[in-house]
Parts: sequence; C-alpha cells; structure tokens
Amino acid sequence: MNKKYLNIVLYEPEIPQNTGNIARLCACLDAKLFLVGRLGFNITDRHLKRSGLDYWDKVEMEHIVDFETFEKTFPFELNPYFLFTTKVEKKYYDVSYPSGSFLIFGPETRGIPEDILKKYNDNCVTIPMKKTLRSLNLSNSVAIGAYEAVRQFGGIK
Repeated sequence: MNKKYLNIVLYEPEIPQNTGNIARLCACLDAKLFLVGRLGFNITDRHLKRSGLDYWDKVEMEHIVDFETFEKTFPFELNPYFLFTTKVEKKYYDVSYPSGSFLIFGPETRGIPEDILKKYNDNCVTIPMKKTLRSLNLSNSVAIGAYEAVRQFGGIK
C-alpha cells in the first residue's frame, strides 16, 4: 500500500531532462515518482542525472512495467487518480485532491492514450492555456498540478 500523500505518475516519459526536473520536484515535495511503461531514455542517461542534480537519493521512485500493472498494484477504487490532458474542459483547480492522490501525466509528444482517458473520464483535468497551442512543457505541467494538490493539502507534509 502506498504511504505518500502525493504521487506523480509519468506514463512513458520521453525526455530525460523533464523526468529529471520532475524527480527533483518530487524530492522537494516528498512525493513519490512512478515511471510507468517504456521510457524514451535510459535511466542512466546523463541528461536525466544532470537535471535531477544531487536530489536522486532524496526521491522515492518506482518503475512499473505497464499501465495495467500500475492499475492492479494501485487500484483506482482505493487510490484517487487524476489524469492531466488537453482533451477535456474540467480545470485542474476545480477538483479536490485527497491525500494519496495519483497525478498522471502522459508522454511529451502524445499525451495519455485515449483508451485510458475514456476509462477515467470523470477524473480527467486540464491546465488552461491558449487554445491555438498544443501543450505546456511536461515538467511545468507536473509542477502546476502538484502544487495545487499541495495547496489543498495545506502545505508540504
């Protein structure tokens, strides 16, 4: 059973610098980082290590082989999921994040697959932005979502 008050899930991340930045953020927030599915880089990539600086020993990180295994390990019924996507209208700040929430983000170039979004449609949220542009940077999006959850929790635990 997960014991962290906040969990960040990166589904098939592609860019090592983003993942390194997010790992550093997780260390600073005492959030757990899950890398789910195939990675677009090697875990020993120098860009990944550099962007995480000297925070690697301060972040709890777990790699899960695929999304199905993630769902079995952390079933939705017991663990609140919030999926971040550009494909919905519900704003990330219009939902309540309970302690233990899993904030889920897709790969930089594709986002979360449609079948996963449909399965958890009621828990999909978006970060508002200019309609004519595709998306924000992944590490920026994670920071925005994570700090809203932390704000709702009343601060860092």
